Amino acid sequence: MKSIVWLGTLLALLGVLGLAVPVFTTSQTKDVAKLGDLKIQSTEQTSHVVPTALSAAALLLGVVMLGAGLYQRR
Repeated sequence: MKSIVWLGTLLALLGVLGLAVPVFTTSQTKDVAKLGDLKIQSTEQTSHVVPTALSAAALLLGVVMLGAGLYQRR
């Protein structure tokens, strides 16, 4: 398959994933204090939002690229 078909498929899948799961959370552990062998750590959670317009644009562009790649093969 051509690379445009693979890239279109990847973009379409990422667009669908962005529409299905628009918010995801990551966590990061940081050292707050260290006294000898004793360590005090803090876990911080951060929410990330994927804009709906970005997901829809990726899906649309992926479908167009996929169609163009398949049309060129004919």
